[in-house]
Amino acid sequence: MACGGFACSKTSLCVLNLIYVMVSLLMIGVAVWGKWFGLVSSFRVMAAVIAVGLFLFVVAIVGLCGAVKHHQVLLFFYMLILFLVFIVQFSVSCACLAISKEQQNLLLEVGWNKSESMQKDLERSLDCCDFLQVNYNETCEATCFKDQTCKPCSDIIQAYADNALHFVGGTSLFFSFTEILGVWLAHKYRNQKNHRQNPGAFI
Repeated sequence: MACGGFACSKTSLCVLNLIYVMVSLLMIGVAVWGKWFGLVSSFRVMAAVIAVGLFLFVVAIVGLCGAVKHHQVLLFFYMLILFLVFIVQFSVSCACLAISKEQQNLLLEVGWNKSESMQKDLERSLDCCDFLQVNYNETCEATCFKDQTCKPCSDIIQAYADNALHFVGGTSLFFSFTEILGVWLAHKYRNQKNHRQNPGAFI
């Protein structure tokens, strides 16, 4: 028997939003853990990850409440928000997958120059100094700086950037399709009648 009834749509929507809740809590937990253990010293990076996690958590809770109560207004706003998120995330995913090497280098250099704390994180974790050319007359967080055997960080970052962008783009593209699935499930569930209740009570 095909899964197209009221109970099945409700269960599918609840399961999807529970997955979103777990993902959002995981994002918040990883950001706090990274800051607590000193893996990420940039407050902006941690705050951005936590903000995205909280936003996803709120959207998932709205979807859960709408699914459990069969609440027409909550389901409507859930569909609207999720569809807008899908458009943004799909666009970002395509941009990550289509970006060229020259554009990568430009974006990496802009990002490098914006945050001094992020520079220190990268120098410490990647064991490199400066971006394009190592200057031993300045300070550096890398262990190789004492021996003056450091490489510019741009060479090392570029090696990771291509794989990272493809991974992020592919993962984001996958999750964007789960969002459009959520919109479809919410629309379908919103227009179904609960036969356990009075059919005349459905609006």
